[in-house]
Amino acid sequence: MLGSPASGVTVLLGAFGVAALLPLVPALRAFNTARVRGRFLADGDLAAARAAAARGRDQSHTALGYALAVLICAALVWFATANDGAISRTFLRWEFIETAWRSVADAFWVNVKVAVGAEVLVLVFGLLIAIMRLLPGQAGRPLRWIAIGYVDTFRAIPSIIVLYLVGFGLSLAEVPVVKDLPPIWLAIVALTLTYSGYVAEVYRAGIESIHPGQWAAARSLGLSYGMTLRTVIVPQGVRRIVPPLLNDFIGLQKDTALIGVMGVTDAFTQARLTASNVFNLSPVIVVAVLFVVITIPQARFVDRLLAREQRRAGRPS
Repeated sequence: MLGSPASGVTVLLGAFGVAALLPLVPALRAFNTARVRGRFLADGDLAAARAAAARGRDQSHTALGYALAVLICAALVWFATANDGAISRTFLRWEFIETAWRSVADAFWVNVKVAVGAEVLVLVFGLLIAIMRLLPGQAGRPLRWIAIGYVDTFRAIPSIIVLYLVGFGLSLAEVPVVKDLPPIWLAIVALTLTYSGYVAEVYRAGIESIHPGQWAAARSLGLSYGMTLRTVIVPQGVRRIVPPLLNDFIGLQKDTALIGVMGVTDAFTQARLTASNVFNLSPVIVVAVLFVVITIPQARFVDRLLAREQRRAGRPS
């Protein structure tokens, strides 16, 4: 039972009351515009009547948007306060958040280090895989097959499975050099293997988006295939793929919360330990907030880059 009927009805009625008040101004404007449109029609001014009708539709849609937004917010508030505030007591106990904040924030640096290390390696390894897949002719066919197999395999396997296999399998197999790596580096290796498959396809899309005339012009100047890629094609392609590349990196940062499966004490692992001690999930909310803090600025930066590319292409953003 989510809450008592009386409290639920009270919240629901309050939501309807606020929803009726907030869109009142645009609704009144739409009503007044409809009256003006009627007068224009009576006077035979069809152009002014059509303009008034367009304004009225915009004002009506604005009122509807405000009303729906308030209803959604009211539903969220009702859910959060249902069952005598059980949601708040379970996820938002300030004393537990305050207790866990320092230890979780310190452990969060492990997530940041893993994310940054993996992103640097992914940029290099993903580009190599993309170039292998684009190698021309019969000579490049075996390498193209290897690149295709790599991309298909690691995009199909969930990240947590790769982390588990790398974290425990390489040590059990006693692979030289790799077996002595600390768990943090094994986590970086696992995420690099996974996300290089995604980033390789992003690189490939960027390279293939370059007009064939750029290839022809570079080769006509006597540049080799490698020089053409390095000095002409790849620099142009990379500029085009920055937004999708950042989206992949946001996904990589979130997947660092899975490295606890390898025995690494990251922020999520530390929060789970604290939550199990206090029998409350408020410490896990600290981890969620930290990920939001580092992710939202990047997401807005991606939106800004996309808008800039649209302006360059002459499309409305």
